[in-house]
Amino acid sequence: MSELGNNDHRRIGQELDLFVFSDLVGSGLPMWTPRGTIIRQELDNFVWELRSQYDYSRVTIPHITKRDLYETSGHWEKFGDDLFRIVSREGKDFALKPMNCPHHTQIFARKPHSYREMPQRYAETTMVYRDEQSGELGGLTRVLSITQDDSHVFCRASQIKEEFLKIWDMVDKFYSTFGFSLRVRLSFRDPATPEKYLGTPEIWNRAEDELREIATERGADFFEGLGEAALYGPKLDFVAKNAAGREWQVATIQLDMNLPERFDLSCINEKGEKERIVMIHSAITGSIERCVAIILEHLEGTLPLWLSPVQVKILPIGEAHFEYAKNVFEKLKAENIRVELDDSNESLGKKIRNAKTEKIPYMLVIGDKEVSESKVTLESRNDEKLGQIGIEELVSKLKQEIKGRV
Repeated sequence: MSELGNNDHRRIGQELDLFVFSDLVGSGLPMWTPRGTIIRQELDNFVWELRSQYDYSRVTIPHITKRDLYETSGHWEKFGDDLFRIVSREGKDFALKPMNCPHHTQIFARKPHSYREMPQRYAETTMVYRDEQSGELGGLTRVLSITQDDSHVFCRASQIKEEFLKIWDMVDKFYSTFGFSLRVRLSFRDPATPEKYLGTPEIWNRAEDELREIATERGADFFEGLGEAALYGPKLDFVAKNAAGREWQVATIQLDMNLPERFDLSCINEKGEKERIVMIHSAITGSIERCVAIILEHLEGTLPLWLSPVQVKILPIGEAHFEYAKNVFEKLKAENIRVELDDSNESLGKKIRNAKTEKIPYMLVIGDKEVSESKVTLESRNDEKLGQIGIEELVSKLKQEIKGRV
């Protein structure tokens, strides 16, 4: 399937039944199975758990917009070839959104804001759509429908550093959970191609100096990448290397002093005057599609308990053990443990092999002894024999491991 062989996320995804591509739907448009959707949701829940510590508010926007929004933002001119364009039956120009920031500016702009209300932190997890060339598409790493855990902080210039560092803390927490170490690229504009960017050199110099200072004070392992900036501002792009040795850009934090100018965004300061604000764009996963691909390849599909679509598989040895196995199944399900029951007529050895092929973290073997003692025998996918355990103790163990994301 690729030079990665067994480590390719496309092969892993197929074996674990996580996502599917269809010629009828189109290249670059993955569809997620029930198991794959659980992984997406768990990653998003993790991001929202991190964001909740910093008072982010959820917002929701439509997937299309009038041309006018992107003409004001500059995306229609600079990003036009990557837009999926729509013409209504009345002849009006619309586009599928390739990013969320212009929409979010309009939520901020709905009313005046006092300096006491700043920062305003908006976030949502939503798909955006970019018209990539078919030859550039590949698995989950380059798609047409991109799911972003996208946030936009509207703040005063004096609040930039504090807000950047809060997001940086979230990025470090998220990726250290999977054992990634991160390098940071300061993605700056290329002065030789000013036509690619919005705004004046003075605004860009100020924004780039701010990012360089933040990265230096953080003591980060960083390098500069000319020409890697967004069209509206410079970025901190986080680069992770997976176990396959491939480097990927993952999270991003972007400083934007241009869209607030174009949309006339401001707050009322202590003097009662309008003060121009700035925007900070960020995405922790970068995109959920690419994040899943990187994690699958990094962990070779062996996901931690909290992220595994099926956390426990119950394996009754014979038909006489089915009733008790079903009772155990219901008890675990009631505790929000993702559990499956293998009540097939296969041998115990075959059931165990199937569960290991599916990379399910834990197996519960149930035979005569387990039924008589109201216990289960716990085994792990790495051949660890953990012995007999009571149901309440099992639930406590699983919940503790899930909560700790180990």
